[in-house]
Amino acid sequence: MPRPIDLHTHSSVSDGTETPTELVQAAVAADLGTVAITDHDSTAGWPEAFAAASGTGLTVIPGMELSTNFGPASVHMLAYLFDPTDETVIAETARIRDGRARRAERIVERIAVDYDICWADVLAQSVDGGTLGRPHIADALVAKGLVSDRNAAFASILHWQSGYYEKYYAPSPLEGVRMIVAAGGVPVLAHPATQGRYRVIEERAIAELVTAGLFGLEIHHRDNTEDGKVRLFELARKYNLVVTGSSDYHGEGKHNRLGENTTEPEALERIIAAAKGSVPVWG
Repeated sequence: MPRPIDLHTHSSVSDGTETPTELVQAAVAADLGTVAITDHDSTAGWPEAFAAASGTGLTVIPGMELSTNFGPASVHMLAYLFDPTDETVIAETARIRDGRARRAERIVERIAVDYDICWADVLAQSVDGGTLGRPHIADALVAKGLVSDRNAAFASILHWQSGYYEKYYAPSPLEGVRMIVAAGGVPVLAHPATQGRYRVIEERAIAELVTAGLFGLEIHHRDNTEDGKVRLFELARKYNLVVTGSSDYHGEGKHNRLGENTTEPEALERIIAAAKGSVPVWG
């Protein structure tokens, strides 16, 4: 029986709490057969993850979770097996990371009016060269004893209605899909039904993304609602989209556990066959 496939995980290069090496070790300990490293807007963790997987029997799928904005909503796009040296990808993800960092600094300035926290506290929770964002502010709030954990931070001080929130630059989902495809990659919408079937991106937009090269939908994910999943399965059947399942593991940064949702081998085979930018790394 094939070992489980988990196609959405994060390391300390973005907002996970484990280094790429520790992430791979955790995947091996969880008896996964395949894991994708999909840090936010960054491929910096790839080389370390590949090296850590050597000799373990674990297959590593190089990937990324690309930030995009659809009107007022933040939409995330999983990008698999693209060319990490693609100039457009490098430039756009650098712009997104810079926007995330600048936005985070402005949020901290606002929070500091009411709470004992400063930008240095946030930097202390991040990795040099990584993608810095609100989870690092949350970790700083925890370290300062202002909240109990990340979840409490996002439910209170970092809630989008708290008065401290603001958006950051990101391309549209359509621009994101086109960029990933142009770099030889395979785009899959990440957890697109977190607020139910009526918050799934409207079908007209999905159809436009499919025309541009959208390849799949991440349906098996703890944040997708049950009625939202029903709608996503309808869209997957209609547009012949691959269905994936993943943990969205962040180490101790979230309650999500490796392998809690998985992807069928046939779905991964379709993704690999469609990719032209890079290849899996077999450990």
